[in-house]
This record gives sequence, structure tokens and C-alpha cells, in this order.
Amino acid sequence: MNASALAPADNSTDPPGATGTGTGSTNLTVLLIEDDPAGSLNVPGLLDSTGKPIRVRTARNLTEAQRLLTDDVNCILLDLALPAPTRPTDSGPGTAPGSGTTTGAAPSTSPNPDTGTTSTGPGPVPPDELSVLKHVLQLAPRHAVLALTDSGDAERGTEAVRVGAQDYLFRDELDGRLLSRAIRYAVERKRSDTAERRLTESKLRAQENARLERGLLPTPLLEGSSLRFAARYRPGRSRALLGGDFYDTVRTPDGTVHVMIGDVCGHGPDEAALGVELRIAWRALTFAGLCGDELLSTLQRVLEHERENDEIFATLCTVDIAPDGRRAGLCLAGHPSPLIVRHGHGRTTAPAELLPYDNGGPALGLLPNARWPRTQIELGAAWSLMLYTDGLIEGRIGEGKERLGQDGMVEMVRRQLAEGLRGEDLLRAAVNEVRDLNGGELTDDVAVLLLDRDN
Repeated sequence: MNASALAPADNSTDPPGATGTGTGSTNLTVLLIEDDPAGSLNVPGLLDSTGKPIRVRTARNLTEAQRLLTDDVNCILLDLALPAPTRPTDSGPGTAPGSGTTTGAAPSTSPNPDTGTTSTGPGPVPPDELSVLKHVLQLAPRHAVLALTDSGDAERGTEAVRVGAQDYLFRDELDGRLLSRAIRYAVERKRSDTAERRLTESKLRAQENARLERGLLPTPLLEGSSLRFAARYRPGRSRALLGGDFYDTVRTPDGTVHVMIGDVCGHGPDEAALGVELRIAWRALTFAGLCGDELLSTLQRVLEHERENDEIFATLCTVDIAPDGRRAGLCLAGHPSPLIVRHGHGRTTAPAELLPYDNGGPALGLLPNARWPRTQIELGAAWSLMLYTDGLIEGRIGEGKERLGQDGMVEMVRRQLAEGLRGEDLLRAAVNEVRDLNGGELTDDVAVLLLDRDN
């Protein structure tokens, strides 16, 4: 290679993962891939942005480069003149072993899958001019790559950038200052490109999750009912679409409004899938006319059949509201009791309080022959009924181990109601305040829904 030398400050004898020379540590490590038998590109004084020396390793071929490409390498300098191995056109009779040429055979036409071109005649198919670069980009997708080419071959350098290199430089115009700056810029450009790609992927994932969420979360079936419905859902797992919490609301032909909320123990995708199965089963069984103990017993059989192991259980709360909207039946299967606020003539006449919970049964999946009594509740003429999962009450308060609990939740909702919050605004404020009290995102899933009835 015709160049004024880029002598390596390091070679393959250095231990992998080392980040400094004998004069002290360095912020950047560069891997130079070139095979000049007369010596290397020798540019003295490569410095990073803090003035520390940039460490250079040299590899003579791709095999050696792969061995030297440790986690501390930040940038790759690749000589585009590095020869690439050629492929024989045929390996049948008449092919000289290892030569890639055919003896005593007529010229043949062979397509090159890398370039899309066709060569005619015996001998090896010419390789893609940038095949070495493409190989390096596959080998090191997270690293910045600078391509080195001849000063008269700017078109090749431009094509290298189009393929994936961060920039290109002319070998015969290099100096320490230019190369140092190019290395720093290439590393920063790669970081920026990576961050932008991750942001784009995150946006696409969020859009896809939103589409899936619309399909997996229920659409309330309340046509013909005067009740207003609102819900909030927040999975606990990072980037999760759904957690183990589930809920649904339907109105049956007789005018009864049925509402349900539940929580499968655990936070993984299997628990989320089981929650969806239980919700769908609940809806089907409700439309089939099941209610109370009969409904929950059937759901327990569904859970026992679908769960991954015998330790999986689910809590559940069901409420069936009479067609006149003034009475309801409540069944609790190890689940927190709903909160009710009774209104009168446009203002709250009674504070928020929990519905009776002394007559509940165990969570689904715990006891094979359990029973779930149905408690009759007088709702009144105008009311708001809030159902929730324990993620809303188990968040911590501040730095200590104290949790919000049901009493703390009741006081919080009373205050928010006094501030005039209703419907979606009330649920949003409740979930956001619980998260703020926790000092950050909640680890457990949270589902909360609200039914309102006016006079």
C-alpha cells in the first residue's frame, strides 16, 4: 500500500479488553485493518478529545481482526484495498484444486450474487469491491467504521458511506490531526445513529403495542345503559403490552350490567395470556346466564385447566348491577373490595367508602371446592363505583416500606373528589398520584375502572 505510514501503537500481542498504553489510560481504541507488507500507515500523535493518546491495533486480515475486535474497540479503520477471497466458478471435474480455474473447459458465464453482474470465461468470479466492508459491518454492527481509499477514488469512498461506513478518508492525505478528528466524529456519529435507530424502533414498538392493546383490552358492551364507564390500565413490566390484570364490563339482554376486575399472580407474559383467557371466559359465561358462585366456580375450572402450574392463582371481583341501577350483587374471590361514592343532587352526600368485604371467598385456584357468596348491596340513586387491582394500593409511600393501602387510597380519592375530579380525570389523577408517592413507576400491574350513575 502506498502510504506514508500509520504505525500501530498496539498490536495483536496486547491482552483483549486493555484500554491503555504504558503512558496511561485512553478513551478511544482503534482497530486498523490493512495488509501493507512494507509497514503500516504511520501517522503520529493520534489524540482523543481530552488529549489522551488514541490506541491503535493492527490486523492484517479479517480473521485477525475478528480476534482483536474486543469490547473496548470504538472505531475501525478499514483499508478498502484489502483483498477479498475469490470464489471458484465451478468445483466439478476439470477444476484445479484450490485454484478456482477450470482446465480444458469452455468459457462459462457465472452470475455474481453480490454485485448482480455477470462475468464470462474461466477463472474466479470478481468479488464485490466493497465485500470486505460489508463483511466488517456484519462482524461489528455496533462499531464506527472509517473507510480508507485512494485520493483518486472518491466515488468508492462515497459508496462505502452509502453501504454503512461513517466516513471515508484518502490514505495519501492523512495526518494525525485530521485522522484524530475523523475518528472522534465517526464514533459520535455512530452513537447518534444508534440512538436515533433505537428511538425509531421504540416509536414503532409503541405504535404496534397500541394497535395490539386495542385488540386485547376489552371494549365495554354497555349499549342501552345510562351508566358511564372509564378505565385506566398500566402494566408493571418494562415495555410490556399487558400484565396479569384484567377487567371487562357488559350489559346482558335483561338490562343487568356486569362488571369484573381480576389479577393473575405474577407479571410475565404467561400470566398476561391467562388473564386474557379468564376475561374472555367471563364474558362468554356471563352472556350464557351464569352469575355469582356458579360463574366463579366455572372460572376456577378454566384457570386450573389453563395455568402453567398449580401455584398460579387469580383474584377476582364481580359486580352485577340491577336494571334499575339501585342495587347490585358483589362477589369477591380474594380481591380488594370496590370503593363507592353516593351522590345527591349534584354534590357528594356521603364520603367515599369500601363496600363490605367480610363475606368474600378465596382466590381462584387455591381451594378445589371453594364457594363465593354473593352479597346484596344498596347503591342508591346516584353513585360512582370504582374497582381496582392491588397494584393501586401496594405502591410505597416515600422512601420507607410503608404502602398506601386501602385506607390511604380512600383518603386520596376523597380529596380528589373534593377537588371536583370525575370520570377519566379522577382515574388519571389517582394512578399518577400513586406513582408519584411510590417515587417512580410501580412494579405491579395497575387496572382501575369507574362506573357512574346520575339521578
